[in-house]
Amino acid sequence: MTIDMAALVAHIRAEITEIEAAERATAWNREAVELDQQSVGRLSRMDALQVQAMALAESRRRGQRLVALKAALKRADEDELGWCQECGEEIAAGRLALDPATPLCIACAQGL
Repeated sequence: MTIDMAALVAHIRAEITEIEAAERATAWNREAVELDQQSVGRLSRMDALQVQAMALAESRRRGQRLVALKAALKRADEDELGWCQECGEEIAAGRLALDPATPLCIACAQGL
C-alpha cells in the first residue's frame, strides 16, 4: 500500500479546520459559571459546572490533537511525514491511514 502524501496532508488540514470550528462552536460551554442562586438553582448550577468541566476537558484534548496535527504538517513541509521520528524507518501506510499525525512506527510506539 503506497501513501498518497497529498491526500494525507489534505486530511490533516481538514481535521485541523474541523477542530478549530468545534472550538469556536463550543466556546460558550467553557465560560465561567456565574453564582446566582436566585436565577439559577443549586442543581442547575451544578449541572452547568459539570458541562463546563467536560467542555474544558474536551478543549484540552482538541488542543493536544491540534499540536500533533500541526507537527505533522511541519514534518510534511520538511518531507519527513510518513517516516518514524525515532528510528527513521517508513511508517506503515495503514498506520498513517488511521492516524496521519502519528510520528512513530508501530515498533517504536510499542517500545520494541
